[in-house]
Amino acid sequence: MSEKILENYFGITPDQTIQDGSSIRYKVDNSLYTIMQVTHLEQEALIELYEMSDHMAKYGDNKVSTFVPGVNEKFLVTHENQDYVLMHNYYFPPSRNKNTGRKLAKFHEKGKLIQAPLSGANRLGQWKSYWIKRLEQIEKVYSSVVQDRTGEEFEKLFIKSFPYYLGLCENAIQYITDTELDEDLTFSDMGTIGHQRFHENVWNKQMEIRNPFDWVFDHPSRDLAEWIRDCYFRNVRSFQPDIIQFLRGYESVSPLSAFSWRLIYSRLLFPIHYFTCIEDHYLTSSQWTQKQLEERLNKYLRDARDYERFLGNFYQLAEVSHGHFPVIDWLDPSL
Repeated sequence: MSEKILENYFGITPDQTIQDGSSIRYKVDNSLYTIMQVTHLEQEALIELYEMSDHMAKYGDNKVSTFVPGVNEKFLVTHENQDYVLMHNYYFPPSRNKNTGRKLAKFHEKGKLIQAPLSGANRLGQWKSYWIKRLEQIEKVYSSVVQDRTGEEFEKLFIKSFPYYLGLCENAIQYITDTELDEDLTFSDMGTIGHQRFHENVWNKQMEIRNPFDWVFDHPSRDLAEWIRDCYFRNVRSFQPDIIQFLRGYESVSPLSAFSWRLIYSRLLFPIHYFTCIEDHYLTSSQWTQKQLEERLNKYLRDARDYERFLGNFYQLAEVSHGHFPVIDWLDPSL
């Protein structure tokens, strides 16, 4: 059906079909096309994604997916009651430059220059309210699970672990509150185009494609913190060299302010990985996926003390060479 959409609505006949992770891409000469199903998106959200994509392309980012107009010169097409857009990329072989930190900083520098008003995609200054809302939602799930116990293993792990992670959440919310009161903002703290959840494989897959459907508008530290979190959990015994290389690469283009460092730390304190695991378990009906999530939760709980040490030593591990940054008392190894 996707090829039919490509041919009927965009007048494009692909030479080759490429499976790129979970995405199917269609190759024509040196161009790649990806059909995105957007029925669930509001028109305003699509316009903002278009504005961000158009901005990054105009500022010279040749890896960015851009919107393609159809034969009727409209970007949105409707086929069998479903809405679609078509994204275009130039085909590049995998990059030899693996310095993700430096590439991310250059991406952020361009993203800071966007002039288009962004509201739906804007997360700037909203972490605290978003965290409180998310915490309230999972507290309701916790209360319901405690009341209607079934004796399942995942449920036992959730009930046992939630008070601990509730404490981490409260620490993260207090830390970001103190940061906003204590620290002055600099140019490096301007909002920029970033990602919902940035990690190494967002760009370093088979093809380096920068997809606006992954994007939000937020403080640069969001991407840094999420990359560091992912790196830690992927390489729990050998993460430090990769994190240092990533941060040095980033700071070679865009040095981080004290405000940025403290935002990174507050985001690492907030246990998004735990929340996502719980939410995904109760949203899926797949027993296989539920079992995988149970194993992941078990691992988080088993390694919780290691993550505490990581948080307690973060500023030293990251080799932050300036300023004195507070660490949560119960995580501070020197106390």
